[in-house]
Amino acid sequence: MAKILDGKALAQEIRDELKIQIQNWINIGNRAPSLRCIIVGDDPASHTYVKNKIKAALDCGIEAQTLKYEATLSEEELLKVIKDLNADKNVDGILIQLPLPGDINERKACNAVAPEKDVDGFHITNAGQLFLDMPTIVPATALAVIEMLKRFKIETHGRNAVVVGRSKNVGMPIAVMLHSDAKHENGLGMDATVTICHRYTPQEQLEMYCRNADIIITATGVAKLIKAHMVKPGATVLDVGITRITTAEGKTKLVGDVDYDEVIKVAGAITPVPGGVGPMTVAMLMQNTFQAAQRSRKLQ
Repeated sequence: MAKILDGKALAQEIRDELKIQIQNWINIGNRAPSLRCIIVGDDPASHTYVKNKIKAALDCGIEAQTLKYEATLSEEELLKVIKDLNADKNVDGILIQLPLPGDINERKACNAVAPEKDVDGFHITNAGQLFLDMPTIVPATALAVIEMLKRFKIETHGRNAVVVGRSKNVGMPIAVMLHSDAKHENGLGMDATVTICHRYTPQEQLEMYCRNADIIITATGVAKLIKAHMVKPGATVLDVGITRITTAEGKTKLVGDVDYDEVIKVAGAITPVPGGVGPMTVAMLMQNTFQAAQRSRKLQ
C-alpha cells in the first residue's frame, strides 16, 4: 500500500509556521499582512473557497476581507475596484476568485492586478518571470505540488515525471518548476525530465508515458482518469483534480483524477482527494501573501 501524503496535516504545519513568522514580523513594528478577496456573482463553490481562504488568513494573522459584488458588475467597474486596491498601501495581496461571470475578461482582470500584489501568481509578469527562472509569485496550486514534493522528500533529480494537464495556472507552472535547473536563482527547480500530456494525448500514449513515470501529477478534472495499470509500482502520484460525482447509492462525493482505491495498491506514495493538494493550495496562498507584504516593506 502506498504512503498517503497528507496535505491537510502538512498545510496545518505550514500555517502554524506562518503564524509564528507573521507574529514575529508584527512584533518588530510591521503591520499585519493584508489580503483582499474579490468575488463576483453567487456561485456556491466560489463562495465556499473564498470563505476557507479568509478563515485560513485570519488564523495565520493576516488581515483579510472579502469584497462581494453582484453578477451584474461590469468589467469597467471591476477594473476600477482593482485599480483602487493597487493604489492602497495598506493592501499587500489581491485575489480574484475565478471563474468570473458574464462578459468580464478574466485575463484582463488578472493582468489589472499589480504584479507585486498578485498573490495568485496569474499576472503575465509573474508568469513570465517563473518561466525565466526568476524570483516571482508562483500560482498557489502549482507551488503546493512542489512544496509537497520537497517536504515529503520525494526525489525528483533526474527522475521521469508526467504532468497530465496543461492549464496555464496549474499544469504548465508545475511542469516548468519540475524541469527547471535547481541552481537557478528562484530556487524552485526540481531537475526532473518532464512529459506533458493533455486532453488530446491518445489513451495508449497516455498509458505509456504514465507507466514510465516515477512521478505522476494530474490536474484535468476528469474523474478516475489514472488507473492502476497506468502506474509504475512505487511511483509517486499527486492528484490535483477534483470532481463531484453521484454514487450508485445516489449520494454525491468528491473524487480526483486518480482511481484512488486501486492506485493506492500500486503506487509508492499518493495524495488523497479531498485532503491532499487542496489544503496545501490555501497554505501556499497565505505564504504568497506574507511574502508580498515582506517585499512591499523593502520597497517602501
